[in-house]
Amino acid sequence: MNLKLTYLFILIGCLAFAQDDEKAKQKALVQSKDLTWEGNKQLSEDKFVDAEMDYRRAIAKSSENAAAPYNLGNAYYNNKTYSEAFGRFKEAGELATDKEEKHDAYHNMGNVFMKRKEYQKAVEAYKEALRNDPTDEETRYNLALAKEMLEKDQQKNDQNQDKKDDQDKKDKNEDKKEGDNKDENKEQDKKDEGDKGDKGDENEEKKDENKEGEGDEKKEQEKKPEQGDQQEQDQPQQRRPDQLSKQQVQNLLDAMQNEEKKVQEKIDAQKVKGAKVKNEKDW
Repeated sequence: MNLKLTYLFILIGCLAFAQDDEKAKQKALVQSKDLTWEGNKQLSEDKFVDAEMDYRRAIAKSSENAAAPYNLGNAYYNNKTYSEAFGRFKEAGELATDKEEKHDAYHNMGNVFMKRKEYQKAVEAYKEALRNDPTDEETRYNLALAKEMLEKDQQKNDQNQDKKDDQDKKDKNEDKKEGDNKDENKEQDKKDEGDKGDKGDENEEKKDENKEGEGDEKKEQEKKPEQGDQQEQDQPQQRRPDQLSKQQVQNLLDAMQNEEKKVQEKIDAQKVKGAKVKNEKDW
């Protein structure tokens, strides 16, 4: 009996705690909505900073108030802070408990993607919005526009890819042409080197021929003196104009001897004449 009473008291306590917790949540939700209303008022008066603070306080008060992040997202979107806006719209879509709130959150996420020119993501966001409210014509129109922009973007990308492929082909052909020219230049250089080598061989051959010719000429010249000597021996010796005959030479020698004799006689005569006479004393 006592055990049953204990369980009963525990159950009553849990129910009371749950009721208190629910009351606290409801109270926090009311306060969050009040702060959201204040934020809307500040935003209507172009007080963006004050409105942002009220929305943030509202979000912190209750996680069940999807209106606070959604309205803060709209404030960021109108202020062209699209990254912050997307984060708040996503948060609102996760907190939303009914389809209408989810529809609005995904519709606005699609608008952010359109601003970023992320058309594929915009298409997916608008489709999710239509799943929650298929009757919204504005969402349907935005979806059609997103598909059209996506198709144009893909065509543009395809054209750019084709241009890139054409340019790559052109560059490849130019590289190939340049490579062919280099190969031709190399072949020409090899040919020039070969011609130069052939000319060098021809020059060497000419040099060898010249050397052989010079050697032959030298041999001929060496032979010629011998032939000349032989010719001089074979031919009678010719007397040169200034050369004396043997008789003339003999006559000259005789004349020279006579002259020397005469000179010697004169010398001898002078010696005799010049000699001292010895006087003998006559005692």
